[in-house]
Amino acid sequence: MDLRLLRAFVTVARLRTFGAAADELATSQPALTKQIQVLERRLGSVLFVRGRHGARLTAEGELLLPDALQLLERSEAFERRAAQIAAGVEGSLAIGFGLSGIELAPRAVALFRSRWPRVSVSLEDMPSAEQYERLQAGGLQIGFVRLPVPPGLEHLRLRKDRLALALPIDQAVPRDLARWLDGRPLVRLTPSRGPGLTAQINGLYAELGCHPQVLQEAGDLQTMLALTAAGAGPSVVPLSADRIAPGEVRLVPLPGRAATWWIGAAWSTRTPLTERFLQAAAEVARTS
Repeated sequence: MDLRLLRAFVTVARLRTFGAAADELATSQPALTKQIQVLERRLGSVLFVRGRHGARLTAEGELLLPDALQLLERSEAFERRAAQIAAGVEGSLAIGFGLSGIELAPRAVALFRSRWPRVSVSLEDMPSAEQYERLQAGGLQIGFVRLPVPPGLEHLRLRKDRLALALPIDQAVPRDLARWLDGRPLVRLTPSRGPGLTAQINGLYAELGCHPQVLQEAGDLQTMLALTAAGAGPSVVPLSADRIAPGEVRLVPLPGRAATWWIGAAWSTRTPLTERFLQAAAEVARTS
């Protein structure tokens, strides 16, 4: 149905004269008359009776007027919502995060939701490599990843992280960490769960010239830290994990150039919605 014709019908019905309706619609009276005639032919009904006192709705026109009003209201509501989605006020975002973003991503989502409650946000834990694939395929809009990102993606640096040695709170900090780590059994993350973190740790071991042993593997950082807190053994984790570490654990920053890396937000397509989320992520990174 042509909404222009419905708008002409509703305006004439409200003003009761073709002249006044033509003025409001910024058209000529003959053009408006033609629009009503076209609509009447399409509907198979006469809508108005014209006389000296203006235009009066026929019985058919009275019956059809509420439907016309409803269609116009829905059309206007659709246009308003489309404008809000285009402006980033409404919509949905799929966000990914890995071990590097385990603390930063949820805080960024919380801040964003507090400001834009009409936007639906999903947050899913996955390795950086999987995030890259889904960002390029359009399954994710934003990913919290270890930098650098592959070609085809853009990124925003958020903050640096650093490897740290997790120890029970009552255990003394070794003076020579490299020598102390050499040959020592450690709790480690399952390599397939965090290939980026595993490569970072192995790079640091190579730089320090130490070769720790594997005491036990765990599938996530929380389990690693819980094992360390329970006295099972020390572990090497991101320093940012301090926010999720139990009180029985202390994190000691490790030396070496290979101990640090950048965490960033990556995306494939920038929209008003992703722009707002990136602003929230940057604000959280600055205040953490």
